[in-house]
Amino acid sequence: MGPARADYLAPWWAAWLHGLPHRGPNLQPVPGTFRPQDPDYQQSLLFLGLVAAVCLGLNLLFLTVYLICLCCCKRDQDPESKRPHSCCVTWMAVTAGLICCAAVGIGFYGNSETNDGVFQLLYALDHANQTLTGIDSLVDSTTLQMQGGLERHLARLNELLASRGDYVQTLKFTQQLAGSIVLQLQGLPAWRGVSADLTQLSGQVAYVEYYRWLAYLLFFILVLTVCLLACLGLAKHSRCLLVMMLCCGLLMLVLSWASMAVDTAAAVGTSDFCVAPDKFILNQTDDKISAEVVRYYLYCDQSLSSPFQQALTVFQRSLTTMQIQIQGLMQYALPLFPTAEKDLLGVQQLLNSSETSLHQLTALLDCRGLHKVRRGLTGDQLRGAPAVPPAPPSVPVSRQDYLDGLIGICYDGVEGLLYLGLFSLLAAAAFSTVICAAPRAWKRLAGRDRDYDDMDEEDPFNPQARRMAAHRPPRGQLRSFCSYSSSLGSQSSLHPPAQTVSNAPVSEYMNQAVLFGGNPRYENVPLIGRGSPPPTYSPSMRATYLAVTDEHVRHRGDFSA
Repeated sequence: MGPARADYLAPWWAAWLHGLPHRGPNLQPVPGTFRPQDPDYQQSLLFLGLVAAVCLGLNLLFLTVYLICLCCCKRDQDPESKRPHSCCVTWMAVTAGLICCAAVGIGFYGNSETNDGVFQLLYALDHANQTLTGIDSLVDSTTLQMQGGLERHLARLNELLASRGDYVQTLKFTQQLAGSIVLQLQGLPAWRGVSADLTQLSGQVAYVEYYRWLAYLLFFILVLTVCLLACLGLAKHSRCLLVMMLCCGLLMLVLSWASMAVDTAAAVGTSDFCVAPDKFILNQTDDKISAEVVRYYLYCDQSLSSPFQQALTVFQRSLTTMQIQIQGLMQYALPLFPTAEKDLLGVQQLLNSSETSLHQLTALLDCRGLHKVRRGLTGDQLRGAPAVPPAPPSVPVSRQDYLDGLIGICYDGVEGLLYLGLFSLLAAAAFSTVICAAPRAWKRLAGRDRDYDDMDEEDPFNPQARRMAAHRPPRGQLRSFCSYSSSLGSQSSLHPPAQTVSNAPVSEYMNQAVLFGGNPRYENVPLIGRGSPPPTYSPSMRATYLAVTDEHVRHRGDFSA
């Protein structure tokens, strides 16, 4: 397969993910080799996503059992002890909020890391594509010069120098050398197919990455919105918000586990590629480029000769010989045939241009032409990953675009996917906590409503009545018991009923009432006699109070009559 590179090692998390069992639908083991077009391999990645679906089912089952147990425990308790623990609800809400904030923070970091890794891969693909496109462009332009412009100049020179046989032989030899150069250029691999594949791959990766990044960004915002809704529902004691919180919590729980399934499948598939990227690339290019050329670019071993060395050597020697021949014609034939000066200068100019193209082509065909030199920064500083063994001294201090792409997708990309998976787990835990807190909060509101329903709405000491009074129009002051006997005389003519107690305590009590701004006329009358209800009473006490009041009114009416 070729020598192993010392400047790239797959990260430990990629090796760990690659070691996860790959199973098919029938639980049969599947090879972990990266084969994205193989149906069996695709099903093995889908199986990993189904594991997350199973976890979602177990999570929902746990929540169902918890809610059933909570309802049964509340039903078995005594009515006097049915008081939801507000402290427990508060701590559950605080825990869910903290987990949610931590999950979103981790998710933002993971999304950014994955995006950075993918864009580093795209940059490497674009730079490699430009290099390959430049090779094809130089080959085409040089071939066109040799077959087009050079042949036209040589044909006119044959006509001008036809009287000298030695000069004609020199021109034929020059034409043979030009044909040899064209033959060597045609033997170089054509990169058009590979360049088209790289362009298509780069476009697809950029398209998917943009919508992936945008989808996760919207997902983070939705998670924060639902957490805020849950906090408002618990703080406002609103049943509508609690119902929305429960529904949104279930939806976010499903989305979290779905995100976990996608992240797991993507991370395992990418890790399978990162463990053995060379093998996959060789299999993909075996019908377009020879394996020798692919290995040369993958490993860039300077101890081995370039597969283009022979073609480039023939090109250089032929070009040098042609320049010597044309220089001799300009020295000896030009004084005899002055009209051939223009064509000889044109041939010399084409040879100089071809020499420049030869130097550029040699630099581009060299595997180091795909090296992107980044002085002043090491690989560890660029990717923030564990250090890899240094390259041998014979290799220049640079990084291939191929290595740039590998490091970007295998270090930053896979690491970001792991953080996104952790975000999904924390988000699922946070929303599970929210769903568990919702029934307790609902019980708390129900218990408070029962306490309010046991009180009379007309009781001025009822807190609910005080809140309702703020939304009601003011009513006239209730008349006292004296108003019922106003037809018999003024209220000043009425006297309080006789008391069985002594007058000294009553007079002292009335004097104290006058000092404090009270009305002394009815301060010694019992509460029932004054028409004043007790501060707090139940419906049964109200019925007793109304019965006694009606009897007292009838008695006073008979007395007045």
